[in-house]
Amino acid sequence: MLDHVGMHVHSYERSKEFFRLALAPLDYELILEYSGWAGFGWADRPSLWIRGGTSVTPALHLAFRAEDRDTVREFHRVALQAGGKDNGEPGLRPEYHADYYAAYVLDPDGNNVEVVCHLPELAEP
Repeated sequence: MLDHVGMHVHSYERSKEFFRLALAPLDYELILEYSGWAGFGWADRPSLWIRGGTSVTPALHLAFRAEDRDTVREFHRVALQAGGKDNGEPGLRPEYHADYYAAYVLDPDGNNVEVVCHLPELAEP
């Protein structure tokens, strides 16, 4: 089971602000800054760490799980407003499985950030 991911970014401040905004729909927040690292997560447990310096090529693919499709759509909207570049609008990806609903955004360093919901669309009450 994966506990956390750390990556280097070109601009610490720019990337810190991007992830602070883009991951807010998932209830992630900036939890800790320590020795040049910024840790994002929830419940006081950072699971994504960034550090300024040089980003690595090839870029990373980071996928975060959402509990519903509205959260996937909100992530995409907020991440674009935060300066990300669209890399796949929210929608079904049936090539993975019938309920795979995801959106993709490139962060300021070109890392592919995905938010995915594996659950079927909830019916209206």
